[in-house]
Amino acid sequence: MRIHRIWALTLAFAFLATALSAQDASTPATAQITGTVTDVSGDTVAGATVSLEGANLKAPIKLVSDDNGFFAFQQLASGTYRVTITAQEFATWTSSEFALNPGQYMIVTDCKLHVAQVNSTVNVVYRSDEVATEQVRVEETQRVFGIIPNFYVVYDPNPVPLTAKLKFRLAMKTSTDVFTVIGVGAFAAINQAGDTPNYVQGWKGYGERFGAASADGVSDIMLGGALLPSLLRQDPRYYFKGTGTTKARVFHAIYSPFVCHGDNGKPQPNYSSVGGDLGSAALSNLYYPQSNRGTGLIFQNFGITTGERMLSDLVQEFVLGRLTARRFKN
Repeated sequence: MRIHRIWALTLAFAFLATALSAQDASTPATAQITGTVTDVSGDTVAGATVSLEGANLKAPIKLVSDDNGFFAFQQLASGTYRVTITAQEFATWTSSEFALNPGQYMIVTDCKLHVAQVNSTVNVVYRSDEVATEQVRVEETQRVFGIIPNFYVVYDPNPVPLTAKLKFRLAMKTSTDVFTVIGVGAFAAINQAGDTPNYVQGWKGYGERFGAASADGVSDIMLGGALLPSLLRQDPRYYFKGTGTTKARVFHAIYSPFVCHGDNGKPQPNYSSVGGDLGSAALSNLYYPQSNRGTGLIFQNFGITTGERMLSDLVQEFVLGRLTARRFKN
């Protein structure tokens, strides 16, 4: 049983629980601006005053960076903005003016404060590796109801491509998450009750089913979420659409297991997802009981996993965006 199967069932429950309160599609999408304040040596700066000015703001919005130097302005309308940061013993830092689109998740990078001896203005510099790292740090905090992992979805319509290192980091974070391990244990118990795969009953059989479910999940996420995307230069994440007609969003969700974004930003056949599911299903023949092995096992597991992925993407598109906490944590 794969990690996507665990998530699919969890996300389906979330969908049923919130179906009657579906978000009004006519509500304008709000945007967010986040960043981390550091000094020139890279140490985070807590207690810095961060001010946001914009043409459509009656007065600047001010907040204080937290213990990790993080700040976040939420529920912003589209328009032009500028960020100014002040802190004791440091010179004032001011970004260049930038445009914010509806629903955009803007990460302000290079918020590095200099000592007060030199009063300087630093423009926002968007370095792809730094921005990608910051995006993954935010994605690693995304949890439905603040609990269920929702790491493999990107809400920024124009994200920076992930490096191979970040793809493996995201896969390891997902595979080792506490909730993932709990979910594997729950599905092993369900399989134990259903006497599938054909292991023995008792604690020995439960341990074998738990091990098989863990191996299924880890092989699937590492192959389809890290190894193949790195080799093929493809993005393993689900790109949240959030706008457009219901029909367009439905097609976007159900096609996602078969069409992905390449690291070049262009749509591509999702060889990583399909190859990962098939490869993981084939590896199952190495440790499943002899009576469960064979070509049928491969295609059966592939069909189930693909269907679950389509279901989870549908729920992701229409429900989970407003149920997912995207608060930065170190």
